[in-house]
Amino acid sequence: MNEQPLIDSSKEKVLSLTQETQFAPNGIVSRTVFRTATSRVVLFGFAAGQELSEHTSTQHALIQILSGECDFALAGTWHRLRAGDFLHMPPNLPHAVRAPQQFSMLLTLIKPGEEGKFSVAGIPPTGDK
Repeated sequence: MNEQPLIDSSKEKVLSLTQETQFAPNGIVSRTVFRTATSRVVLFGFAAGQELSEHTSTQHALIQILSGECDFALAGTWHRLRAGDFLHMPPNLPHAVRAPQQFSMLLTLIKPGEEGKFSVAGIPPTGDK
């Protein structure tokens, strides 16, 4: 994926995820929001009826449901997630996604071993002063 991120990691920027979310009829649109050597943030827009079959990731995955509802399978067990819900998946956990309706989500991927170094919104990582 060589897509240019929406945010340059060396500069500050305020971004409206609502305005940046794109949907395609009968499709899934993904846009890289931010990328560093140890993390990546991707914005997804799923059309109703779309799905991602079971797969795994070698990275920690943090999912935030931004709008709508979806079904998430974690190691074979399905969960209904709604706007405002947050999910953590450890590396190598089998998972799948179904969109019974249009929904959007933000995916943050963090390489294993780097999670203690990752900071969000200017908050220093654990242990830093």
